[in-house]
Amino acid sequence: MVSIVRSRLLNIILTIAAIVLVVAVVFVGLVSVFQERIAFQPQGPPYPKVHSSLRVDYSATDGQPLIGYLIGRPDSIHGLVLAFHGNADMAALQIDWAEQVAMHTGMAVMLAEYRGYAGLSGKPSYGASQLDADAAYAYARDHLHIPANRIAFFGHSLGSAVASELAMRHRPFALLLQSPFTSVRDMARILIGRHPSAFTWNLVSRIHFNTVGIVRQLDVPVSVAHGEQDGLIPLDMGREVFSAAKVKGQWLVVPDASHNDVMLRGGASYWRWFATSLLQDSVALR
Repeated sequence: MVSIVRSRLLNIILTIAAIVLVVAVVFVGLVSVFQERIAFQPQGPPYPKVHSSLRVDYSATDGQPLIGYLIGRPDSIHGLVLAFHGNADMAALQIDWAEQVAMHTGMAVMLAEYRGYAGLSGKPSYGASQLDADAAYAYARDHLHIPANRIAFFGHSLGSAVASELAMRHRPFALLLQSPFTSVRDMARILIGRHPSAFTWNLVSRIHFNTVGIVRQLDVPVSVAHGEQDGLIPLDMGREVFSAAKVKGQWLVVPDASHNDVMLRGGASYWRWFATSLLQDSVALR
């Protein structure tokens, strides 16, 4: 009788353990899938109409067709700003901003698009963002013939992480980050209300953006602009990124700005920040 009870108890324990294991596997799978859907949110049609003369076409090393938009003269002696947009934005929507950059700095601007955005085929992901950024850089260097020491990187929001990772692989002469987050793990804390443990994060994470860790290693000036009223990515994150930078460029806080209106609210101070950030021997704005 005792052996029967023990056998039944063992079966119950094994059944419970199997259920827990299945639930854990399903949970990890769901988290892995949905985290990239949160990080990358391409808009659907209709898409902005852009004059064909501004469009450039190129491909990633995995064969994925990509597009970008070129504003200004790529043969400008001032160089090129390679720009990456946020997670729910589109390169075509940044053309007005790029025209302002060209006017205020004399530099050309290439607005890079991600796969899965603006009607492009493919699925955006963390790994794909690296391939797409590398492809945009290769196009600027090899097809537009911009010297590597005359290319600066700019990124807004998610694009700040893409630009920072690109700077680890291909050195720009300056890195400009607008409304950056420190790391994806820190953003997870904001979303779920607690900081995931290192074990849990390593188990479920498919996205490894860590801007604050990257800027500690970069030997290029890192400049940061952030809206004081940013309710999506807190100002403290932008401040932490700038404080961590090995080489500090410009720091700008726009008091009345939120996440997407730093340029509009910043006005002249924003453009002074931008232009001065492109000077390699700059001193941080106060």
